Amino acid sequence: IKPCSTSVMVWPPAQCKQVRSSRRACLIARFNFIYAKERLDAEVLLRPYVCDMETVQRIIYVAAVESFHAAKMAFWKLKRNVKDALARIPCGTLTPCCGSLEIAALDYIACHNNLYDVCCSVQEVICSMNMNPKLPCPSEVDFAVTSSLIRELCCLAFSMQTLLPPLDIAIGIDGELFNRTMYYRSYDSDFTAPLVAYHIWPALMENGTVIVKGEVVTRR
Repeated sequence: IKPCSTSVMVWPPAQCKQVRSSRRACLIARFNFIYAKERLDAEVLLRPYVCDMETVQRIIYVAAVESFHAAKMAFWKLKRNVKDALARIPCGTLTPCCGSLEIAALDYIACHNNLYDVCCSVQEVICSMNMNPKLPCPSEVDFAVTSSLIRELCCLAFSMQTLLPPLDIAIGIDGELFNRTMYYRSYDSDFTAPLVAYHIWPALMENGTVIVKGEVVTRR
């Protein structure tokens, strides 16, 4: 990676703040769209392979968790390379808007998403799902049918890391105490049950604060 000084965006501080705020809002909206539309599309693709809806929902949840993990790992590696490259730019070239090498690297990556090898992350996610003991064996279902969803989630998770602070998902554990500030119950849940049977969709977090609630199934 060899970013030149002219490739670092030059914006006034006020405009920088506005751009980052707009980017954050767009990413949150995209997260909601994936939940409302593309998650359901993935369910339809999985149903010919898996008759049990609980298993279908578990597969999609694991896909979401693994996608965020793979994208974050790829982002951290790329950010390290970008920071090393930007550090070689002559002093004074980075604008006051950048504020620091860290912010300059985040802004650079946000403007050059093509540096992200999302196909590699998709393959990593599918491999992780194939080895997950909670999911059906690969011989029973081809997780590649969810590649479109995984790709969208990886791209989204990667872009969310360019925010300051970054957006991330909460990792749920089966059997945990239901948290109404973090999750909605599914329509077929036992609304008197105190524990989470399994997770349908993760909550979106920012610095430990819930930005978008996830969805879980509660049963006794």
